[in-house]
Amino acid sequence: MHPASRSTLELVCALGALSSLGFYILSVFGVASFLRLKRNAGGAFRSPNPFPPVSILKPLKGIDPHIWESFCSHCEQDYPEYELIFGVNDPLDPAVEFVRRLRVQYPQRHIELVISPPDLDTNRKVGALSKMLSSARFETLLINDSDIHVAPDYLRRVIAPLGHPGVGMVTCLYRGVAASTLGSRLEGIGISTDFVPGVLSARIIENGIHFGLGSTLAFRRSDLRAIGGFEGIRDYLADDYELGNRIASLGKRVELSEVVVDTYLPPYSLSQFLDHQLRWARSVRGSRGGGYLGLMLTYWMPWTFALLLAARGGGWAWWLAAAVLAARLGVAIVSTWKVLDDRASLGSLYLLPIRDFIAPIIWAMGLLGNKIVWRGDVFCLEKGRLVRARETPASHHNTEPRSSGAAFRTRVKP
Repeated sequence: MHPASRSTLELVCALGALSSLGFYILSVFGVASFLRLKRNAGGAFRSPNPFPPVSILKPLKGIDPHIWESFCSHCEQDYPEYELIFGVNDPLDPAVEFVRRLRVQYPQRHIELVISPPDLDTNRKVGALSKMLSSARFETLLINDSDIHVAPDYLRRVIAPLGHPGVGMVTCLYRGVAASTLGSRLEGIGISTDFVPGVLSARIIENGIHFGLGSTLAFRRSDLRAIGGFEGIRDYLADDYELGNRIASLGKRVELSEVVVDTYLPPYSLSQFLDHQLRWARSVRGSRGGGYLGLMLTYWMPWTFALLLAARGGGWAWWLAAAVLAARLGVAIVSTWKVLDDRASLGSLYLLPIRDFIAPIIWAMGLLGNKIVWRGDVFCLEKGRLVRARETPASHHNTEPRSSGAAFRTRVKP
């Protein structure tokens, strides 16, 4: 290679490595900001009525891992008044039996089950939410997924910020409780080492967040009406992202709660894990093409390896590679331990090199094609919108975690 060409290649690879290092440094500031939020929790929001009655909407499809324990945790909230509204598209859905058992176990709770056959909505979850809303009695709404497990003070801590009129939504980070399979554990460490730093970095860059996370979406019915209701997002895959983004467009803040909830991950095989990652890569590319292209600047492994090859193992290249690797490991440990208090994922961090090797490959594959498979249905994505390709038999076993699993990093790059 001509010396000038080699020098140019070294420079490009060095800039790529520096960009990933900058992302990890930014993540450290994001983590520090969140830890301050946790220390100051409870003092920032004071209202004459911090605990309004709440309607919790939980759309269901199939049986998630530990679904009974997750449901019970919502029935054991230390909160003055709330109701639980579950929704399914199919009366034969196996989750229905758990709701019926829940009514028997907690007769003091107001628990409703809304069964509504799917209509032409491409996002059946949003279609179910539209019908569940008519059964909700209260102005304050909270949506979370069926695999979410919460502490008894969850509602008190999440709803309190809505007492401030400038707050339009409250959302939460989550830790992935992985099954024993390799795919599930890779998903879990991806949440703790990629998803969380991405969200917290976005919070620094944008002076707050402007999207919601499906683990918790707490907001007012009046704000939902102001953005066009659920009908306005009926054909979007990342419905939680859209809800938060549209409420933020009203000029109201989306607050990231200090609460961290649990989500139980399915026992993914490696191929299921890869399929899920590819689905989200294509979803992010379809809705935020510029942000998707910017993701390549956050992948440390290909940049540092290319740099070492281009620089022929020069000392300065090794020092830069070591700094990037140290930053990567430091952010992964601090995010997993201090932000999420996820001791289980700490024990799986030895899988991080595998995760980091796979991520840029999935990103590259995501540049091609628009087809995704979501809960047994085949869609094409057009600018983030779902267009049904064909019907396939839907499985009753839910193998998909919440829908913002990859959308988090679309906010990192402008």
